[in-house]
Amino acid sequence: MQARPLGMPRWVREIVGVGVATALAIIVVASVAGSDRSELLLRDGDSLLTTLFARSLEVGQPQDWAMSTVLFLPELAVFCLLWALGLGVNATLVVSGVVNLVALYAAFRVAAGSHARARAPIAGAVLGSAAFALLAVLDTSASRDALELASLQATTTYYAATVVGSVLAVGLARRAFESSGWGAVIGVAVVSAASVLSNPLFAAWTTVPLIAIVLLISRDRRSRIVVAALVVGAGLGMLARLPFAGVIANTGAGYADPAHWLESLGYYVVLVDERARTLTGVGALVLSALLFIAGVALTGKLRERGPRIVALYSWTAPLLVLVDAIALGTHAARYLQPLAFAAALTLVVAPDAVKIAYGRLAAAVAAGVVLVAAIASLPRITHAVSTPDADLDCVTEWVDASHRTGAGQFWTIRLPKAHVADPRALVQVDHRLNGYAWLVDRDDFTVGEVTYLVVDAQSSAFELPGDVSMDDARVVSCGRYSILDFGDTALPLGPQRS
Repeated sequence: MQARPLGMPRWVREIVGVGVATALAIIVVASVAGSDRSELLLRDGDSLLTTLFARSLEVGQPQDWAMSTVLFLPELAVFCLLWALGLGVNATLVVSGVVNLVALYAAFRVAAGSHARARAPIAGAVLGSAAFALLAVLDTSASRDALELASLQATTTYYAATVVGSVLAVGLARRAFESSGWGAVIGVAVVSAASVLSNPLFAAWTTVPLIAIVLLISRDRRSRIVVAALVVGAGLGMLARLPFAGVIANTGAGYADPAHWLESLGYYVVLVDERARTLTGVGALVLSALLFIAGVALTGKLRERGPRIVALYSWTAPLLVLVDAIALGTHAARYLQPLAFAAALTLVVAPDAVKIAYGRLAAAVAAGVVLVAAIASLPRITHAVSTPDADLDCVTEWVDASHRTGAGQFWTIRLPKAHVADPRALVQVDHRLNGYAWLVDRDDFTVGEVTYLVVDAQSSAFELPGDVSMDDARVVSCGRYSILDFGDTALPLGPQRS
């Protein structure tokens, strides 16, 4: 039996879909914030880039940023808008996570097709979001290197915008085949250009796989137009990166080392093995395998080119990305995110291949359960946001009261730097006191010298200049942090490095 509408206006159904997706997003963020994974959401040195950027603007600091290959342009723009609400660091990070997941639902909704051409597209988008949310809540470790990919969408700098852009490009490619107009084609080019501008990884995740899929399905005029849109969009995105050359501290060329492909294979095998050692990890691996199998099966059932493109992408893109990651000798789980978001696309097009029957009561009950679960999750979020961090508070209060400038290493200093009254009071350095120009405003280094250091268990032993030694410092204990106060002795900063 074909899916029956809920007897309500289409716009109301769309709002209900967004509401369910928002509830799912709250559940995911609550799960992340209430588990060890909260380290990545609230305290991770990489994740705090957006916070440090917003704080730098807030205090009126000259902008001279050193970024990685990824520019994080959409992430920075969204975070700064949310920062303007005045919620504070932790609350803004949490709200940003919800926004990222709702944006992914919006991309799933595009991929689900229009009401005129697709069967139950809202249900498909919700199913995709639900599958992705389930994968995310099964992520529980504090490690940024774990094969826990879906939960990264809740963070601000682990390629959330690239994930949304990838799904959106696939959805627009589908719609380009379901309409003779140019809107979707132009959309493919625009999304591709914007995504590559911010993160060239989009080309590997989406441009190359999608071109291969489109040409595999057909090579008629429409196919060639869509391929051209992908190529032109990627090319324009690369050209648009040229004015940002002074901002990019690392082109990314060093991330690839094909000669070490065997070590890369071993690395990812170890990640799978580690994932399989926990019950939640086994659940995630089984769910991923089922989604992969379903994607292959749906590809065989679908006949129309639009939804078939989505189904093909759901399982071929993860395979291609995994093979590429190994062939290039990479060692980073975050590069494999299509294994999560592309896999969820399987359910987005499931209604196009499988006849679904649902009634008003069943849909209302399902939505109600999700809503109740989301409401029940709110205290968990509130606890994660508002629970005091005595060690961090000790550092920030001392720094604010000192009215002097200190320094620390990347993984140590970024959390206190994000929370002190003036982020310029803490400078990011390496163990030799050279300015560490990585995901930071290089204007920090113009201070030239510091008079105290902040260290913790992640800090390497400092090599101090001249005849200054660590014994010259007065140690202020702040739990997991220690402040080494050199008083009137100035420690000069060395040259910048990245």
